[in-house]
Amino acid sequence: MATDTLKSTPGAGGATRGLRRLLLENGALTALIVLVIAMSALSGDFLTTDNLLNVGVQAAVTAVLAFGVTFVIVSAGIDLSVGSVAALSATVLAWSATQHGVPVVIAVLLAVATGIAAGLVNGFLIAYGKLPPFIATLAMLSVARGLSLVISEGSPIPFPDSVSHLGDTLGGWLPVPVLVMIVMGLIAAFVLGRTYIGRSMYAIGGNEEAARLSGLRVKKQKLAIYALSGVFAAVAGIVLASRLSSAQPQAADGYELDAIAAVVIGGASLAGGTGKASGTLIGALILAVLRNGLNLLNVSAFWQQVVIGVVIALAVLFDTLRRKAGATPVAAGTGAGGGRGKQAGTYALAAVVTVAIVGATSFLHNGSSSSADRKMGLSLSTLNNPFFVQIRAGAQAEAKKRGVDLTVTDAQNDASQQANQLQNFTSSGIGAIIVNPVDSDAASNSVKAADKADIPVIAVDRGVNNAKTDALVASDNVAGGELAAKSIAEKLGGKGKIVILQGQAGTSAARERAQGFANGLKAFPGIQVVAQQPADFDRTKGLDVMSNLLQAHPDVQGVIAANDEMALGAIKALGSKAGKSVSVVGFDGTPDGLKAVEGGSLYASVAQQPTQLGRIAVDNALQALDGEKVQQTVKVPVKVVTKENVAGFSG
Repeated sequence: MATDTLKSTPGAGGATRGLRRLLLENGALTALIVLVIAMSALSGDFLTTDNLLNVGVQAAVTAVLAFGVTFVIVSAGIDLSVGSVAALSATVLAWSATQHGVPVVIAVLLAVATGIAAGLVNGFLIAYGKLPPFIATLAMLSVARGLSLVISEGSPIPFPDSVSHLGDTLGGWLPVPVLVMIVMGLIAAFVLGRTYIGRSMYAIGGNEEAARLSGLRVKKQKLAIYALSGVFAAVAGIVLASRLSSAQPQAADGYELDAIAAVVIGGASLAGGTGKASGTLIGALILAVLRNGLNLLNVSAFWQQVVIGVVIALAVLFDTLRRKAGATPVAAGTGAGGGRGKQAGTYALAAVVTVAIVGATSFLHNGSSSSADRKMGLSLSTLNNPFFVQIRAGAQAEAKKRGVDLTVTDAQNDASQQANQLQNFTSSGIGAIIVNPVDSDAASNSVKAADKADIPVIAVDRGVNNAKTDALVASDNVAGGELAAKSIAEKLGGKGKIVILQGQAGTSAARERAQGFANGLKAFPGIQVVAQQPADFDRTKGLDVMSNLLQAHPDVQGVIAANDEMALGAIKALGSKAGKSVSVVGFDGTPDGLKAVEGGSLYASVAQQPTQLGRIAVDNALQALDGEKVQQTVKVPVKVVTKENVAGFSG
């Protein structure tokens, strides 16, 4: 018996040493473990089965994209186009299957072929055209996004039901996106570790000239590498669209940066020659855990971006220091100094990540000590717009007045990110959810999940299609658009040339307001719309687009903008003409917009009273929480505000 014990001790010690060595040689894995421990300690909602599955689902799209980017980075390249290629591939699938009746299997193959084609174009421009990878893939980023908008005509396309099941669960518990992530990860690991092209990637990344001299056909290999990246981007796009039940032309915007960050956090070098699929998976999980945890901890939506950026930078910095320490001759096995260098680097990494998370929570937490059933979540489509900032202000003021702990998140006009936020609310046991959808179709699956969990959902400003909400608190965008059109037409006496500045293509508000403009102008045949261009609800883009349109249409007499921010940009472009020879009408009634109305440069703004929207949404959410009957649709009236009545208007 004693002999058996003695024999087992070295084995146990060997296992311990093996685990210790694994952690010391994988700074990203250590960081992930520390993050999970920190989040579990700081939030009781984090370490639950439902929430951990949420983290997996939220990491899936980034991970699949990142696996493809791993091939490129290992070969010392870069691919900035993967997010746009993902959106284009999903759009092609939905367009061919839903709108043209192509069998789903063929439509899926067309989507994958689209990804391959985009990758081949990238590879050809880089290998044969001698373009730097950054430039070639940046060009493809723009081309693929533009084609996605052209094919979809700027509107989401419903996804076929048979493919939408990729966003469901197997056996009622295993999310299909997680399964796809695992399968694609195994394929990536096999390609990197067991195939000729995988070995070629490392050889090209290590020393391209040496690889060429050794007989490797570098140009053809680069074609294959970028084509593989395109395949993984296509799969990621299909999974993302399945989660949203629609192909969104603006989907995966900016995801290429997350994918690159995941690869680098996972231990790959941007100089090429190193990188593993397992490391990339860990990098994607770190990003997902950070976003999920910061949501649960109610860290400010603005500070979340700062915290994530800082933690990514520190993780990469300290992992780099650890690897440099491990590269010394002593670390190779001739003594203990290298081990101490590795250990110091890894523990420093762990300490920094922990301090960052704890510090962020201590200083940035927004919550109060309310009881669980008085907690609410508010997911706004964006906080980069004064209108939605006012909705938040109204909601927060009402929540404070009523003793409610309100968590506010910013979806940054990303339907997928909003889906993640709504999932986090659902799994954290929050009492009620208020959602201002990025897109009315894309929010449906997340709202259905909340309804299944018996969590009341109030939609604000925009409705949710194909899902049950307890109430919709909104102004009528179409009716508001009609009022804007009528205002500009009457100001011009029923005759004249105007331009229309549209909102961000693919969003519900942009479509509805544009429809209102069109409806309203039908009654005024003397009004000629000489140009319609999107300016993405952004003041700077409004300035640029209006400046360009003035070159082609210097005699324009009126402007309708789908929000006040774009209207203010147009006024800047018009200069002294604004309010004199050119009349401008905005939408939203923001403080800056109303100030411009008062000053005379903005003729009118269709005001929606956003603070009232936020206040009423919280009030209705409380009624639903208390089991009271809630009016299904609460319309907050829109009002045309001009210089004559602006003094008496309050948003």
